[in-house]
Amino acid sequence: MIEFQHVSKQYSSDVMALRDITLTIGKGELVYLAGPSGAGKSTLMKMVAAMERPSSGSVVVNGTDISRLKPAGVPFLRRNLGLIFQQQRLLTDRSVLANVMMPLLVTGAPRAQAEQRARAALDKVGLGDRANAQPLALSGGEQQRVSIARAIVNRPQIILADEPTANLDRASATRVFDALKAFHSVGVTCVISTHDEQVLDAAGRVIYLKQGQLEDAGVAA
Repeated sequence: MIEFQHVSKQYSSDVMALRDITLTIGKGELVYLAGPSGAGKSTLMKMVAAMERPSSGSVVVNGTDISRLKPAGVPFLRRNLGLIFQQQRLLTDRSVLANVMMPLLVTGAPRAQAEQRARAALDKVGLGDRANAQPLALSGGEQQRVSIARAIVNRPQIILADEPTANLDRASATRVFDALKAFHSVGVTCVISTHDEQVLDAAGRVIYLKQGQLEDAGVAA
């Protein structure tokens, strides 16, 4: 599903974000990215989403070579990706339901269908009863679960979650990870970067990065 072959990313003469990364993530895997700040985890995630291109090497996502992808092809690639970041970026001038519907409406789905699927996505993350609430009325953990609902409403094949539980309390973090694992259980490939040692201790596969280099590619559980 995701393949890096000798990938390096250099931003400037003295900033090398990734160095000669080779790894493969199979369809339906649940993989955690670990490593200190500045290790290259976010850069790796952005490459999968075609937000960054490699300076050298190749990144292939679901059969698409990112380095050869034309700008017009990026939206089609991302329709199969669910993107979740530390900052939820929810629109505060509209309801939770409207936020989750947005990816479907942007791609031309009928409003009735978009609402039905958005309500189903909110149910899956345990927030069906908050559909009409405003984002700012929710806790940080609830807002992050809304972000997950928005990310999966398009039924993506791959979920990328970059530090999705940063600054959340333990109970909220557990709910977020449980929601992500629920999607993995039905065959969605999940790549999650985290500093959460409790999660890493129980993880099946952990990929460790340090100073842009691959320290351990992990082993599929």
